[in-house]
Amino acid sequence: MTTEFVSITWVISIKEFFNLHIQMLFLKIQSHTTKKGEVLKSHITLEHGSGGRASSEFLEKLILRHLDNEFLRPLDDSAELPLPKEGRLAFTTDSYVIDPIFFPGGDIGSLSVHGTVNDLVAQGAIPLYISLGLIVEEGLQLDILEALIRSIKKASMESGVQVVTGDTKVVKKGQADKIYINTSGIGVIPEGINVAISNPSSGDLIIINGHIGDHGAAVILARENLSGNYSISSDSAPLRPLLEVIYRAGLGPYLKALKDPTRGGLATVLNEIARASNRGILLDEGTIPIKEEVNYLCELLGLDPLYLANEGKLIMVVKKEKAEEALALVKSTPLGKYASIIGEVTEEPKGKVLLKTSVGGTRLLPILSGMQLPRIC
Repeated sequence: MTTEFVSITWVISIKEFFNLHIQMLFLKIQSHTTKKGEVLKSHITLEHGSGGRASSEFLEKLILRHLDNEFLRPLDDSAELPLPKEGRLAFTTDSYVIDPIFFPGGDIGSLSVHGTVNDLVAQGAIPLYISLGLIVEEGLQLDILEALIRSIKKASMESGVQVVTGDTKVVKKGQADKIYINTSGIGVIPEGINVAISNPSSGDLIIINGHIGDHGAAVILARENLSGNYSISSDSAPLRPLLEVIYRAGLGPYLKALKDPTRGGLATVLNEIARASNRGILLDEGTIPIKEEVNYLCELLGLDPLYLANEGKLIMVVKKEKAEEALALVKSTPLGKYASIIGEVTEEPKGKVLLKTSVGGTRLLPILSGMQLPRIC
């Protein structure tokens, strides 16, 4: 007995193949939008970044509902903004990839506003406008994203800025970690203000507006699920009130340099100032405000609080004759309650930062080498 195998070959034209492919694609899309309708309502999908109907609804029902203003409302490709009559424009941009996205005292949403606003403040500028760029991982819960947008709204109002333009992109699951945010900011530097870090000269005094290291410590605790054992919260906050109180008192021209000690902390930023000005800096360890819990955590983990990140601190280099007056003004604000004069600019050693320790010795504080803590902002 023999068995015959019959081979049947289907021959279709290129046109027929193309039509069949389109029909299959249509059925796939139809299935996705009907069978997975509940997912679309509760999670971010690639469709939200497609530029189509889902994108439009996302903008209207989430972004505009919380961030609406006269400049953002048209949803044009660019925002049209009025130019200031006096002063100079300051423009900055920053990206935020912090892990975790929620931490004691803040989240990636508020941080993305505070960080960019504070970069403007550190240039002597009064912040006015920011942009908002979202890169969202497919599958992120919409209620999480809405919580972040609400946080952005609150932080913007507290900072005195408006979100005037933005963009949203959605990437496939696994190609990002929940959400990344980019914000750019525009501010105005008043006439007569120059706070470049190359300005300081010997005799200038250095003010910090409060405890250092809180943000870095809070993120460490959140990342290691230890937050319940400590009361440390991030210091993330807009620094604009500190600048405004100085300007209102007419002390703006006495500011020699400003800097916000974020990544790399106080020690690294002071090294940047020392190098740019070709001067030395001498710090007094006993005058640097650090919370006991932060000190304890650093001792436990082998970290130095002088290098921990901050998100609500401003280093102010002030002419000596006005330093005490500036300190009193800073202390009068909620963000400056624990402000202190922590050191002075010296002629030597050029480009170096020294710390006078509490036991009477002196040690060199080098610029941060390597990475103390990744994804801190």
